[in-house]
Amino acid sequence: MARIAILGATGYTALELFRILARHPGVTVVAATTRQDNRPPISSIHPSLTGLFDLRCENLTPEQVGAQCDIAFCCLPHTASMEAVPQLLQAGCRVVDLSADYRLRDPQVYQQWYEHPHTDVARLNTAVYGLPELFGERIPAASLVANPGCYTSTSILALAPLIAADLIEPAGIIIDAKSGISGAGRTPKLSNLFSECNESVTAYSIGKHRHTPEIEQVLTDIGSSAVQVAFNPHLMPMDRGIFCSIYPRLKQPATRAELLQVFQNYYAGQPFMRVVDHIPATKDVSGTNFCDLTVCFNRDQLVVFAAIDNLIKGASGVAVQNMNLMLGLDQRTGMLPC
Repeated sequence: MARIAILGATGYTALELFRILARHPGVTVVAATTRQDNRPPISSIHPSLTGLFDLRCENLTPEQVGAQCDIAFCCLPHTASMEAVPQLLQAGCRVVDLSADYRLRDPQVYQQWYEHPHTDVARLNTAVYGLPELFGERIPAASLVANPGCYTSTSILALAPLIAADLIEPAGIIIDAKSGISGAGRTPKLSNLFSECNESVTAYSIGKHRHTPEIEQVLTDIGSSAVQVAFNPHLMPMDRGIFCSIYPRLKQPATRAELLQVFQNYYAGQPFMRVVDHIPATKDVSGTNFCDLTVCFNRDQLVVFAAIDNLIKGASGVAVQNMNLMLGLDQRTGMLPC
């Protein structure tokens, strides 16, 4: 039975991790951390966990966590993970990091987009990017897995088959993305209040969203030339979900049937990828670890549609996929039927 810790246990991604791990047959959660000093029961922070975990959140150091755990899920904010991860690894604990601190290989790119110098530069080139559908062969041996972001997972999974087959132009790709409000986290912000979000749709961070370089880096790795995207995120008045409409340009004419077959071949054997004939919807994947994909033509313009649950396939679900691979388990363990 693998011993698991969750650092930063008060947020939405931590809650989803607890929910998934509560039914996982191969692990036990032995530590949960918070900056609070009063050791609150996890059920007082997340009432839906009442009766599932007899666990208190503690203000533990990374060394204390590493001494009692086999794998730690790091749900800390960006820039905070890079302080904790080196100490966890030195204590012999493997890490799945849900922040962005180890996703970008170039420290200058990280500093440009996150406005903070990286303090653990040596590990940027050793962390494995945690998208099992693309890098599953590297994850089992990894000590540090950089869990991808929700927008990035959706966009990369939607474009990877086309990039890998060299079917689309690598530049000029438009990603029109929509997210539920939970994607902004649990910390209160004016823009995320109900009265601000309800009955409203707005775009934000146009030209400067931090997921842009992550999308471009991974897709460039998959393809034969540098990928450039115009990433346009929108906030939707719903709790959860990511929906992307993506507009690439084909290099050569192709039919919808041919392109769907490309996707089906690329994701053959991947249990959480569903290439569908209809246009997916966020309600179809809500509460699951599935990514639903399809392609369509609007006149001569190719459109790729993709939907995931941002808190599961976009965060905690893929984190458990990564953990399962690190433990030598089937990546579906603990997550069926979702």
